This record gives sequence, C-alpha cells and structure tokens, in this order.
Amino acid sequence: MAAKNKLIRYLSIEADELFQREAALIKQVQTGELEQALLLWQVKQPTLVLPAGNKWPQSEQLHRELAQLGWQLTARKTGGAPVPQVPGIINLSHLYHWPHDQAYDIRSAYLKLCDILRHFFRHYGLEVDVHATPGSYCDGDYNLNIGGQKVVGTAQRVLLKKEGGQVILAQACILIDADMARIVQPVQLCNRLSQRDVEIKADVHTPLFSHLQKRPSIESLMQTLADCFLRYA
Repeated sequence: MAAKNKLIRYLSIEADELFQREAALIKQVQTGELEQALLLWQVKQPTLVLPAGNKWPQSEQLHRELAQLGWQLTARKTGGAPVPQVPGIINLSHLYHWPHDQAYDIRSAYLKLCDILRHFFRHYGLEVDVHATPGSYCDGDYNLNIGGQKVVGTAQRVLLKKEGGQVILAQACILIDADMARIVQPVQLCNRLSQRDVEIKADVHTPLFSHLQKRPSIESLMQTLADCFLRYA
C-alpha cells in the first residue's frame, strides 16, 4: 500500500485486544493520519462476539454455559447478531475515506467489499455469489456463498470525521477451516437463552478448505487478501 496506508496482520490474538487495536486504527483514519488501513486477524481461542448494546445481554448464565463449551464471550460495535470466532476463520477490517463528491450509498459500499473478495476466491479457482443465506448465523444480504452455502459474512459501519466527511469500516468474516457444527453451537445457545426463535443450521455454511485440494497456510491466505485489496480497493 502507498504512503499513509497501513496493513496489519495478527495470526493469533485475543478478540478483546484486537478490538482495542482496531479502535486505535479507526481514530488514525478519522483524523486523517491514515488514508486507509487493512486489518487481518485470527482469534487465539474460541470466542462468541455479540453486537454491543442491550439487545444481546451478556448474562451470567450465557457466560457460564459458554465456558462449559469452551468459549469466551465479548462484544463489538459492528454486526447485528452473534458471531462465533475460532482459529480457522480469517477476519478483515478495511477502513477508508468515502469520496467527498459522492453521496454515501450502503449498497455500493457493500458491493465494493464483495467485489474485492470475489478476486480473492477467483485466485483459488472459485466463484462466489452475493446473497442472504437462510439459516446462517448473522445472516445478511451481502454474504458470499459457494453453491448456496455461506463462506463469508460481511458488516459495515459508517464513521464521521471531525472536519466532515465519512470513514467506512467494512468487515468480513471468512470461513477457512472450521467445524461448522461446532461454531454454530454457541450461537444456538445464545438464541435460546435470549428467547429468540431463530434456527441456525450448520449445513448452510461451508469453509474454503472444503473446496480446495491444496490448503494454503493462514499466512499465505492473508497475503493473497492483502494483494487483492492493494490491487482492487
């Protein structure tokens, strides 16, 4: 990336520590210290991430039952539903300034992210479709799917700059090599304790490695992602 752009990678980091570092990076972009930043990371241990706020309370019972399953619990300001994080999932946050001469458009911003990620999957000979995936956790209209199964979830947050203008925080959660039955379990538990009648199904998700004969390292996958953002962002 050019000057005033930053690429940061964490192969193994606690979710709470990552969110603190992400917040610091956001401030650097908001103040104009950076033009854009790309943060790539993988969690150190299983963690269920809730959207911040009262909609998804972190009850003692939820903490206790998640701990029995081997999961930690935390929250962040983006996303609309619980998201499981385990080693074998690559997360990205792309921060950039929205053009001053363009009105912000949520669909255009999401599709910009999806188009970059299409190039990532094409690097491995795969095509993805963008649409909602009924039965998936944290479902959304801008999931990336392989054969109708969700392989990437996306989220977006618009931040204001002090001098005016907007910063986009575009995020993606890429399933690489994870046990789908295991990762939906904490989400199902959270829904049950929150009395939400939402069925989350393991078989509507698919990890990247289910579609590859050769399995690149996480470091290699992160480098390919970085190259795609360098070229297409």
